[in-house]
Amino acid sequence: QVQLVESGGGLVQAGGSLRLSCAASGSIFRINAMGWYRQAPGKQRDLVATITSGGSTNYADSVKGRFAISRDNAKNTVYLQMNSLKPEDTAVYYCNAADVAAAGPVRYLAVWGQGTLVTVSS
Repeated sequence: QVQLVESGGGLVQAGGSLRLSCAASGSIFRINAMGWYRQAPGKQRDLVATITSGGSTNYADSVKGRFAISRDNAKNTVYLQMNSLKPEDTAVYYCNAADVAAAGPVRYLAVWGQGTLVTVSS
């Protein structure tokens, strides 16, 4: 079974930085895309950033220029460097792995982490 474990959330003042990490575990052959989504209280879950196995990235307009996503394919780990944080970035951040091939063989369309809370104080 494939699992994602996030870390790095916490409380930070506006203008500060945080780095989130997400490691995938299990008998994984390949992960196509990995990414981060966030959900603020009372709102839907929205895309923050994604990165393919080849390194192509996509960002929500609200985080462009402030956040950077990166990935270590050998470790099946994705990172999100968040700079110039704003109070509106406060949310639970979820890691996602899309199109995962694992031993079995098994193919997962999407795997989600449990979420990590990021709180930005003003």
